[in-house]
Amino acid sequence: MDKQMTTIRPILEKEVPMSILLHADPSEKCIDQYLPGSKCFGAFVDDSLAGVCVANTNEAGVWEIFNIAVIPEKQKQGIGKRLLDFVLRYFENIGEKSIELGTGTFGYQLLFYQRFGFRVESIRKNFFVDHYSDPIYEDGVQPATQGHAQVTPQF
Repeated sequence: MDKQMTTIRPILEKEVPMSILLHADPSEKCIDQYLPGSKCFGAFVDDSLAGVCVANTNEAGVWEIFNIAVIPEKQKQGIGKRLLDFVLRYFENIGEKSIELGTGTFGYQLLFYQRFGFRVESIRKNFFVDHYSDPIYEDGVQPATQGHAQVTPQF
């Protein structure tokens, strides 16, 4: 079996395709709010963009990961893990003491982030109901409480 070469590097926000971002955030309106001025990172498999991560400062002036997504045909191959590891090291190397992200209150996404040392700091109830016009589903199930877990890693 051929080993695919994966490289991760910073990219310009104009290089980030909306089609990839929509895999993690179904709202172009929300994406349009956090993408301008963001630090963006791309995961390339054999020179083809397979995943992206977008971070920007939030309302409190803290760096927050707003979107991390891998195209479906490249998921479950460790690309997201390598991408998040790169991004966390990037921010640690530039002297950031913490970085936040928001995710659903249950499911594989929360577990994914917890493996990196992220811990739930707070939960904003009805976040997805209040901020998205269409219902959010995970694995075909709409959570009873549409919570938003604010998580931070332990650098």
